[in-house]
Amino acid sequence: MTKRMLIMLGAVVLLVALLALGFFLHIRQLMASAPKPGPQTVSSTIVRKVDWQPHLSSVGTMVAVRGVDVTTEIAGLVRTINFKSGQDVAAGQLLVQLNADADIAQLRALEAASELAASVLARDRQQFAVQAISQAQIDSDLADLKSKQALAAQQAALVQKKTIRAPFAGKLGITTVNPGQYLNPGDKIVTLQTIDPIYVDFYIPQKNLSGLQVGQVLNLSSDAYANVVFAGKVSAISSKVDPTTRNVQVEATVANPKRQLLPGMFANVNVEVGDKKLYLTLPQTAITYNPYGSTVFVVQAASQAPKPATASSAPAAPPPKAGDLVVQQVFVTTGETRGDQVAVLTGLTEGQQVVTSGQIKLKNGSPVVISNVVQPLNNPRPTPQEQ
Repeated sequence: MTKRMLIMLGAVVLLVALLALGFFLHIRQLMASAPKPGPQTVSSTIVRKVDWQPHLSSVGTMVAVRGVDVTTEIAGLVRTINFKSGQDVAAGQLLVQLNADADIAQLRALEAASELAASVLARDRQQFAVQAISQAQIDSDLADLKSKQALAAQQAALVQKKTIRAPFAGKLGITTVNPGQYLNPGDKIVTLQTIDPIYVDFYIPQKNLSGLQVGQVLNLSSDAYANVVFAGKVSAISSKVDPTTRNVQVEATVANPKRQLLPGMFANVNVEVGDKKLYLTLPQTAITYNPYGSTVFVVQAASQAPKPATASSAPAAPPPKAGDLVVQQVFVTTGETRGDQVAVLTGLTEGQQVVTSGQIKLKNGSPVVISNVVQPLNNPRPTPQEQ
C-alpha cells in the first residue's frame, strides 16, 4: 500500500509540474507575441534664452486727478442751467444760477445803510475839526460804519453763493437737475472730473517694495479697450503698509488725451522693476507640476537615452532604430511667469528640445514622434482668444 501511494503521489507531482511548465511557456509565448506600443505623437519646442524684464502685476482702480460732485451751500430755486451733460468746462465757468432776487434786494438795502453811515462819519469829522463834537462820537460813527459794511459784505457773499461755478476745469457728468427745481444744501447737481491725466491706484505686497520707486515706468490695460496699452509712471507710494493685508498702496499717473480711461474703471497694471535678465523660457504647458517637484520631458535620440534595467527572465527588447526619438523626464526649477511663459532657472540648457504637449501619455524612455502642427500658446502678453 505504501509503495503504491508513493507512486501515485509522484505521478501527481509530475503532472502538476508539467502543467505549470506548459502554462509558463504559453504565457512567455503570449508576452513575446504581444504588439509593442508605437511611438506617441507630441509637440515640442527648443529651449532658448530670451530677454526678461522683471515686473510686478496688480489690479488697479482709475481715479480722477480732481473729482467732485458739484453741489450748493445754500437752498434755492434753480433759475437757469448753463451747461449740458458731458460738457467740458473751464475753471470758474457758470453752471447754475439760483433765484437771488430777495437776497439782492437785501444787499441793496445794506449797501445803502453802509453809505449813510459813511456820510454821517464824514460830517461828524468836519464837526470834530471845529470842536463841535467829542472823539467818542467819531468812534461810534466809525464802528457803525464798519458794522454795516460787514453786513453788506455778508449779504454779498450770500448772493454770490447763489451763482454756482465750476471749481476747476474738467468734464461734467450727467445731471438730473432742471430749471424750477428746489435745491437743498448738499444736493448733487452734477459730477465734475479732471481725467487727463488720470491716476491709477493699486497695491503691491510689502516684499516687493524695495524694487519700487517714484518715476518707474508702468503699463496698464483695460478690458474696455482690447490690445491697447497705456503708459504711465509711479507718482506716489503710500507712507504706510496696510497691517491687515501687508500691502502698500501705489499711485501712478497715466496720460489720457483721448479720455478713454474713466474714474472707477479697473485696469491690469504691470510695473517694470530692475534691469532686464536673460532667462531660459518655456510655454507653461511644458511644465508638469507635482508635489515632489516640477518636471519636463526632454526629447533625445534613442542611442543617448540611459538603458533601463530589465529582469533576466524578461524577453530582450529589440534595439532602437537609428534616428528614433525617446523622452527623458528631468526635474527643473521654475521662476517668474509672464503671460504663457515661465522662466526655467535650473535643470535645462539652451538648445534642448522639450515636449510641450502630450506628456500625460509619456514615461521615461517612451518613443515619440514630433508633430508641431498645433503649438501651445507662448506669448508674454496674451489676449483672450475670443478677440
